[in-house]
This record gives sequence, C-alpha cells and structure tokens, in this order.
Amino acid sequence: MSDTTDNNAEKVRSLRDAIRKVRMAETERSDVVVELRDAERARLELLADELKGVFAEVPGEDEQFIFTVAAGTPPRLWIDMTSFVVMGRDRRTYRFLKDTRLGRTVILETAKIDDVADTITNYVAERIIERERAIEGDWLIKRVMRDEASRRKEARAVAAAAVAPAPVKRDTINLGWIVAALLAGILIGVIVLFGYAWIAVG
Repeated sequence: MSDTTDNNAEKVRSLRDAIRKVRMAETERSDVVVELRDAERARLELLADELKGVFAEVPGEDEQFIFTVAAGTPPRLWIDMTSFVVMGRDRRTYRFLKDTRLGRTVILETAKIDDVADTITNYVAERIIERERAIEGDWLIKRVMRDEASRRKEARAVAAAAVAPAPVKRDTINLGWIVAALLAGILIGVIVLFGYAWIAVG
C-alpha cells in the first residue's frame, strides 16, 4: 500500500515547472540562433572589409550599388538591388546569389573569402560597364531621333515650298488692272462710235 502511495506522489505534475522548463529550452535555442546569426554577420563583415577598396572606387554618380550588411535571418551583404551574399548552412560557405526574372541564381559558392571577393569585384566592374553602355546607347538613340526629326522637318519645308504657288507681285496685279481698264474703255468707245454712225446714217 505504501508503494502505491509513493508512485502516486511521483506522478504529480506541475504546470508551472513544465512552463519553466519549456522557457529555459527556448532561451537556450534562441541563444544558439543568436550566436549563429552573429557568426554569420561577422563573416559577412569580414568580406565587406575585404571589398572596402572596391566599394570606394565605384563612381559617386553610380547609385545602383548598396554595399551594406543587413541584419535579418539570415544576414546578407547586399551588393546591389538584386545580388547579395549569404552564408551557407555550414556557416562557412559564402553564397553569392542574384535574383532574376527566371528565379534565384547562384553566381558562386565557396568557402574561400578571396574567391568570392574577386567574383564580386568582377561583377561590380561588369555592372559599371553595362551602365556606361546603356547611357551611351540612350544618348545615341536620342541623337539619331533628333537628327531624324530635323531631316523630316526640312523635307516637309521643301515639299511645302514645291506645292505652294509662286507669290504674285503687287506691281504685276496693278498693271493687269490698268491694261484691262484701258481695253474696256477702247471697246466701249468703239461701240459708242458705231452706234452714233448708225443713227446718223439711218
């Protein structure tokens, strides 16, 4: 009988104790997560330090690059609006990723900081050259359109000049009226003479 009583005493559960144990376990897990996140951030900051000279050489008017380590889960070293570096699951591998219209692309995955720094440097150089070409292309397109508009304007002016009648000088118009009035006067005079002669003879 005493054994049964002892077993029942051991089976008594305490919700307060259970809650405390769960909270302790969650705290330990969150501490581990924070430590891992801090370790990832530290590695990304090392990479950012490695690229500091490259970031400093980017032209000031080029605003396409971000170059910042953003906190989050996971932390990321943003290069531009679509490319960034995160740490792999082993917390030692750098993963250089780019978001595209077709999905996320892995540009490089390596544990060597020098390799990923070189790849990012080449990527930044390619993006700067692409931007310069785009600016030159826009300038060239605008110039071609401006020249084409000028040529069309000149062609319209030439066509309008060919279709329009030649302007008549005011002196020519006045001389024509004078000659017409003179001839009309002579004609009227001849008719009056014929009429007088007809009456006289008749």
